[in-house]
Amino acid sequence: MLNKLSEQIRDCLQHAENCAHKAKTASSAELRDDYLMIERRWLSLAQSYGRTLEATTSNAGASDRIEPTSALVDHASGRSSPF
Repeated sequence: MLNKLSEQIRDCLQHAENCAHKAKTASSAELRDDYLMIERRWLSLAQSYGRTLEATTSNAGASDRIEPTSALVDHASGRSSPF
């Protein structure tokens, strides 16, 4: 289950990155805004998976061995560095 959640988080972050790139090259402001909105939704989904992963690993007593996924999502959205 943990590997599946980690994979889903990575997939969401990749989709968000693709949307951010498409937003930068969009041919109109409306299209750019649509891509940015979709990017935020992918990041939100990644955060949701991250909270599930953190709760699961916390319950298993392994939370100190896994990088908090919220930091990774924040980094992907440009809010902070995960390191």
